[in-house]
Amino acid sequence: MPELQRLSLDHAPALLAFERENRAYFAASVPDRGDDYFARFGERLDALLAEQEAGICHFHVLAGPDGEILGRVNLMDVADGGADLGYRVAERAAGRGLATRAVRELCARAADAYGLTHLKAAARVDNLASRTVLSRTGFTVVGDTRLSGRPGLTYRRPL
Repeated sequence: MPELQRLSLDHAPALLAFERENRAYFAASVPDRGDDYFARFGERLDALLAEQEAGICHFHVLAGPDGEILGRVNLMDVADGGADLGYRVAERAAGRGLATRAVRELCARAADAYGLTHLKAAARVDNLASRTVLSRTGFTVVGDTRLSGRPGLTYRRPL
């Protein structure tokens, strides 16, 4: 069973493989990270880990039994008792409930370990899978937004 782990430098090779293998799949529903992300992956990871150390963000990977990365679940821009939730699951692992389970676990961790009181999220209207995960994990729609120039919904969940 995959395990939610706090991001560390040890995850670097598997995380890069995950992002490369799923680049086109993710780009169908969220903005592509761009070639520079992959060319400067090590620098980017160092910056993320520095943000995590400072308490600005909390990054997590969903690691399989062999250490492969099956997903990412992150809390970004921690402030005023809240954070923005973001997540992605590998194409080969989609549709198995992994995102729902990981988001539920991270919500509990956000309250217990990080002392947060609420989370925010957003999903494009046409991203039914992401909207379903948010609904199943206790998020409610609180407004409209635009994501990558397309209609989206904003969500909130008290912890």
